[in-house]
Amino acid sequence: MDYETITLDTTDGLAVLTLNRADVMNALNTQMRAEITHAVKDAGDTARALVITGAGRAFCSGQDLGDRANAAQVDLERTLRDEYEPLLKAIYTCPIPTISAVNGAAAGAGANIALAADVVIASESAFFMQAFARIGLIPDAGGTYWMPRQMGFAKAMGAALFAEKMTAREAADTGLIWECVADDTFEATWRARAAQLAQGPTLAYRNIKTALRSSMSNTLDEQLALEAKLQGECGNSRDFKEGVLAFLEKRSPDYEGR
Repeated sequence: MDYETITLDTTDGLAVLTLNRADVMNALNTQMRAEITHAVKDAGDTARALVITGAGRAFCSGQDLGDRANAAQVDLERTLRDEYEPLLKAIYTCPIPTISAVNGAAAGAGANIALAADVVIASESAFFMQAFARIGLIPDAGGTYWMPRQMGFAKAMGAALFAEKMTAREAADTGLIWECVADDTFEATWRARAAQLAQGPTLAYRNIKTALRSSMSNTLDEQLALEAKLQGECGNSRDFKEGVLAFLEKRSPDYEGR
């Protein structure tokens, strides 16, 4: 697929998907949503780690309100079900580790697309904003799912009702994201993190994602059974054998991702 609103570069097992509508702060239109969905699925099949970031000064400013002649006439329910839902599920269920490298403003649906990734790393000058209430809407694109789980109910409610900017540092401190990094080391940091994942035990990473996400709804008995099943899969992998051998030989492991 030839992309017009994003770029996708895959090198040494690492796929970097860049939202590339910098002139509108990477606002999301129908074409962009389709291209992101396609690229994430492609990366999941061909790479061992995926980074999503933005071109220019923003990560993503959310829904492109100029995408239609009259934004008030947009069928939001249809758009969420037919366009956002496949995109968010593609990121959330991606079989490889995913990182959102938030380089600037992440507002509205843009913030929540970032939160769909496994790990969020943000530059210190970046911010997150659930801007929906400012135009008479509720947080969507998974916002009402991610926020209470990652930052707690009270903080999530305040973020949704007041629609105020949350700095990257505040987001890290509340547990909404993994890491806030100084601007001058931001790209080097996320690239190093992503390279580590791209060279790591891919099957184990996939099973880590499954186990942690399942724990939110499982009973203890269900979770222990799932842990045993997934650990059994990991124990039969080539990467586990290589990891043990590397430990015994006091060297860095050379994982194959299987």
